[in-house]
Amino acid sequence: MKHNKAILITGGAGFIGSHVVRLFVNKYSDYHIYNLDALTYAGNLENLQDIESSPNYSFLKADITNQEEINGLFDKYRFDGVIHLAAESHVDRSISDPLAFVKTNVIGTMILLNAFKDLWHNNFEGKRFYHISTDEVYGTLGETGLFTETTPYDPNSPYSASKASSDHFVRAYGETYKIPFVISNCSNNYGENQFPEKLIPLFINNIINNKPLPVYGDGNYTRDWLYVQDHAKAIDLVFHNGANKETYNIGGFNEWKNIDLVKLLCQEMDIKLNMPKGESERLISFVKDRPGHDLRYAIDASKINKELGWEPSVTFEQGLVKTINWYLNNKKWLESVTSGAYQSYYEKQYT
Repeated sequence: MKHNKAILITGGAGFIGSHVVRLFVNKYSDYHIYNLDALTYAGNLENLQDIESSPNYSFLKADITNQEEINGLFDKYRFDGVIHLAAESHVDRSISDPLAFVKTNVIGTMILLNAFKDLWHNNFEGKRFYHISTDEVYGTLGETGLFTETTPYDPNSPYSASKASSDHFVRAYGETYKIPFVISNCSNNYGENQFPEKLIPLFINNIINNKPLPVYGDGNYTRDWLYVQDHAKAIDLVFHNGANKETYNIGGFNEWKNIDLVKLLCQEMDIKLNMPKGESERLISFVKDRPGHDLRYAIDASKINKELGWEPSVTFEQGLVKTINWYLNNKKWLESVTSGAYQSYYEKQYT
């Protein structure tokens, strides 16, 4: 079957990326979806076993920082659209190794932009480069206010600085080379298949294994949380219907202080594991704060709601229960990820 469009999704074996790949493969039979991932520690092809045999899906093992390799793939497959999710994304890792974040998030993005520019030159009709970013580029908020699409950038960590830089390069290529682009900046995601270095899956795993729950500082840092499948649906809308050169903020309207979120998670885990009330909460341990820790993030998602009709489908409480249920029903996946065994899946299936 000849497909009308070739769509490249970078980072498609990662947490958010795997949900986007699945949505596009299942929804758009007339597209061929190419999932490009370097399969670093957070890339897991086991996340996509249910669609890996689909006729409109192909996996490409490649590194976006390898210019020759990326140029060759663009020449071979002639991607009509790019949905760019591949990134180093963990703040703690960026503090210990900032140059890795510059290499992947900045240089990698520029290599993709150059490949896209050089492939289509000035004939960009029907083409689109979609860059997925983060709300962390805006810096930190006080106790009031929301991030909007016009909030000035003020990043405070090497991670957010690298994403801010890549956002600027995407806009610059749009102006200088007329590349048709859209950008979205999203709040904290949670849900199925998230690598257990992030708060919610880490704490679920620690409670299962009766390990401490390390909460930074006083636990009053506030984040806006969005269920990952709602983010994937928003990405679908922005890619297809978003206005050229526009930015869309995607948020869950779900602000939670870390300590309140952790206590809610503990309560739900006690119920699910048939443990006495308060059993999980006793594992909470306050630890030394990390450098440059932003106090509060909160997204104003009214633009994407008004222009594209998007809104979250679940409350945080509903999404959290769905997430906990998934991890408890997929303990083998969790064990595979925490042991590192998942990294052999590519060799088993693709080599």
